[in-house]
Amino acid sequence: MITRRHFLAVAAKATAASVLGGSIYGLFEAKWLRVTRVEVALPNLPAAFRGMSLAFLADFHHSEMVPADYIRHTVSVVNGLSPDVILLGGDYVTAGRIYRDIGMGIKYLAPCFSILKNLRAPNGVFAVAGNHDARAGIRETNKAIAAAGFVNLTNRGVWLERAGARLRLAGIGDFVTQRQDVFAALSGVTARDAALLLTHNPDCIEYLSDTRVGLVLSGHTHGGQVVLPWIGSPIVPSAFGNKYRYGLVQGPRVPGYVTSGVGTLPLAIRVNCRPEVALLTLV
Repeated sequence: MITRRHFLAVAAKATAASVLGGSIYGLFEAKWLRVTRVEVALPNLPAAFRGMSLAFLADFHHSEMVPADYIRHTVSVVNGLSPDVILLGGDYVTAGRIYRDIGMGIKYLAPCFSILKNLRAPNGVFAVAGNHDARAGIRETNKAIAAAGFVNLTNRGVWLERAGARLRLAGIGDFVTQRQDVFAALSGVTARDAALLLTHNPDCIEYLSDTRVGLVLSGHTHGGQVVLPWIGSPIVPSAFGNKYRYGLVQGPRVPGYVTSGVGTLPLAIRVNCRPEVALLTLV
């Protein structure tokens, strides 16, 4: 006969085992990097750029929880895809409220970029900073981006040219911690041009009114990091909840793609939300 005490003891052990198993799986999934292949439509895209591949990554959060070996693995995966362009969406380290000592994020900045500088793409590597980078030290972050040989797209843009056609790669600062200057980033862009905008926080999509932007690429939300069946993600760092959590999204005027990111915080777990390298093909 099963007594109430025996039942409660068995139930407690089963619950503990379930929690432990879930935690172990969450730790595993946090480093279970995947390649997400997505075709993205970019208005006014010239024929010469159709089929161009963009490797898009964000939210590395290099720290004791996101080790160097994992960042090296990510770089190896990206280079193995042979993308035409590589775009980095910020949060290379973790700082600010997560670490009481803001300086702790800085010590991981140079090691992170010493690995990321090995990224290779024939048309270049382009980057912006995230909110954690700004809190850790935006000057140091900008210096690290330059030292790695990457193009810093913060409030500026560059033209890619092919067969007499052109494509604008532009970027703006983080929505919360930096100044955003869309007009500077789109300088010289006409309504007939194709333009892609890189920024860290997707919440800016809600307020973006310049329709010269054909697509916004963002990170920041980590895809929710923990996604529950029928519920979604309980915590999304966005004023708009799950709207800009992950994947292809639609703002009032401009569409975007939000990556689930590479790293994690504050806990090194993911559930139903694997880290990713997004390989975007322009169509």
